[in-house]
This record gives sequence, C-alpha cells and structure tokens, in this order.
Amino acid sequence: MEIPNYTYLKLKMPGLNGVIIVGSTFSHAYMFDREHYKLTTAVINSAELPELRNSATLAVPDCNEPTPSSAFHPTEETKAVGIDPTDPTKTVWIGTKLPAK
Repeated sequence: MEIPNYTYLKLKMPGLNGVIIVGSTFSHAYMFDREHYKLTTAVINSAELPELRNSATLAVPDCNEPTPSSAFHPTEETKAVGIDPTDPTKTVWIGTKLPAK
C-alpha cells in the first residue's frame, strides 16, 4: 500500500527489501500538475462544446438597423433646440435643469 506525502513530494511503498521511496522536485511536480490541468480542461471543454453549440442561439445585432422610436423617451426636463437654422428638422434635445456653468 502506497503512502503519498505531498509536503515532501515523496511516495513510500513497501518492497521486498524494505520501504521504497520515490521522490521528486517541486518544479517537476508543478510541471505535471499543469499538464494534467490542461488535459482535464481540454477534455471538459470538448465534452461541453457540442451541448453549448446546440443550446446557444446566435444573436448578432444589426448595427445598420435603426432603433425603434419607442426606444428613447425624453424626460420632461428637456427641450428641443434647432442646430441648423436652414433645416428645422435638425434638432437636439437638451436638459433644462442643467447648472449655469
């Protein structure tokens, strides 16, 4: 029966002539831990990807499509100001409760 000791990175197991001790370095253990993490992440992602692809709907907004007129409602504290005296349709809405500065 093996006994892992994670503090010292040693694995002890009984052998024919006594206890067998297998040791490692921290950098070696860290390298294998990172490899196992990457492998596990890849396996989980490959299993979940088809499910996500089937359940997700592609919704790409059309930036050229105008927004509905009901999307913006000016508040009562605004007023329309013309910006082009030759074209009365070009107006902006400004707040009437703005500070004097």
